[in-house]
Amino acid sequence: MTKDIKEIDWGARTKGILKAELKRRNVSYRKLAEKLEPLGVKETERNIANKIARGSFTAMFLLQCLEAIGARKLRLDD
Repeated sequence: MTKDIKEIDWGARTKGILKAELKRRNVSYRKLAEKLEPLGVKETERNIANKIARGSFTAMFLLQCLEAIGARKLRLDD
């Protein structure tokens, strides 16, 4: 049975999606910080860890991360 759309924790879902994409590509937060630099995004490993832990980062940050790690498709299911 699926959850009612009102019951979804969107922050947790977004965080889970990004973490899953990083894990699929074996990219640590440190490596992500390095990969973001050429895109003009200056983030430390700690800042990235904090943003992802909160799960309330911007769509722009999500897209920057996906671009940096070379994600061309995004899995939204488990």
